[in-house]
Amino acid sequence: MDPLDLPRPVAFVLGGGGSLGALQVGMLRALDEAGIAPDLVVGTSVGSLNAAVLAVPGGRNLERLQDIWSHMTKHEAFPGGVLSQVRTLRHSKTHLFPNTGLAKILDEHLGPARRFEDLALPLGVVTTDVETAEPMLIRSGQLHAPLLASCAIPGIFPPVQHDGRLLYDGGLVANVPMRQALRMGAKSLVVLDCAFPGKMPGAPRTFAEVMMFTAMISMRNQAVLEAPLAAREAPVVYLPGPAPVRVSPLDFTHTDDLARQARDAVRGYLKELVVEGPGLYGAPGLVGS
Repeated sequence: MDPLDLPRPVAFVLGGGGSLGALQVGMLRALDEAGIAPDLVVGTSVGSLNAAVLAVPGGRNLERLQDIWSHMTKHEAFPGGVLSQVRTLRHSKTHLFPNTGLAKILDEHLGPARRFEDLALPLGVVTTDVETAEPMLIRSGQLHAPLLASCAIPGIFPPVQHDGRLLYDGGLVANVPMRQALRMGAKSLVVLDCAFPGKMPGAPRTFAEVMMFTAMISMRNQAVLEAPLAAREAPVVYLPGPAPVRVSPLDFTHTDDLARQARDAVRGYLKELVVEGPGLYGAPGLVGS
């Protein structure tokens, strides 16, 4: 089998990780250079946003995604300072930030009326059903609410009502949604996990960072358990991240560097990649662990 010849359909699986989603821009660039294209995309949290942009018709998707990340700021995604967070928490009793900033980003880059059926690629968006605590894969209808829900990190953003269900971030139960990609018919998985590359950020300094730190530990544990199970059914190409760096998932000041470093890491990996049937090629884990 040619090293880059994966059984089709090929799914790109994009995991969550806050501002570390910038890594996926570099990973996608390296995949494009190697001629590896998806037949379907599935994502959780920030990975669902990146996947949705990747699926928009009209071409130049990577350029559009890179432009979005190059101009992204913490205030845009997480509006308000410490006093604003305290007021929001006092009023809501459940979260620190409104999702208005995120909603504005979606409207600007995807449009408020965009539907799954409008996309050029099949897209799966993974959320968590609050009532059942199970992953919920959404593949049709309006795109706006499912994407907001997929990013609704408990304690950070409010849950989202959609089709009579209350939904939270899919990262709670399926941060790297490999099983969901297989359910969508994928015969090969290319995993872009932005929660694993690099080191965990240093000790949390704010309540918001505590919440993100807790979520990322859960994300890592899920991937370690899920990847070998998915690899029994299909080739799972688990892309590496760059050399370890300490970047908070709330810090958007390193996006260009993260994308460039991830691109270089994946370029080298793909040059040596040989796929010989189902199995795990690469693995979730810290670089150098």
